[in-house]
Amino acid sequence: MGTVKSSHSTHPAAKNQDTIRRFTWEIASINVHLQELRYFWAKALGISGPQWMILMALADLDQGEGVPVKVVSKMLHVDPSFVTTQSKMLEKKGFMRRKTSDEDARIVQMSLTDKTYKQIASLASQQEALNEFIFAEFNDRELATFTDKLTSLKNRLEKACLKVAIDL
Repeated sequence: MGTVKSSHSTHPAAKNQDTIRRFTWEIASINVHLQELRYFWAKALGISGPQWMILMALADLDQGEGVPVKVVSKMLHVDPSFVTTQSKMLEKKGFMRRKTSDEDARIVQMSLTDKTYKQIASLASQQEALNEFIFAEFNDRELATFTDKLTSLKNRLEKACLKVAIDL
């Protein structure tokens, strides 16, 4: 007498669902490991993981004019008040400058200090070596393609969240 297999594992859509579940667990695990790395880099500067993310967002976004709190909060998917509170702490520690916009007094432009750029630069070789290890299986084209697919998935997930919110 053989074992009875669940129709769950033989139905094509069910197999797809199994793969999707596995994929979402892998992404969750990747997020945990990325968070651990963020805390490692943050600790090197004596700040928190979320504060590190704010500094990294500014390093990526600032074109010399500073970056509004709202733009950073949107990039990090956090409330603007959180960025405001954390950026004030970072300013006190000398990691960033906060300046009221000349065009609109309600907008605060944030930028990194020279001290912060130097500290980030001092970690660059470690970060590059780690990235080489992490992404060793990808050539440049494969990594770009994979990143594009993840961006597309992220955009669909954002739309799915809106759809679920509307439907509830």
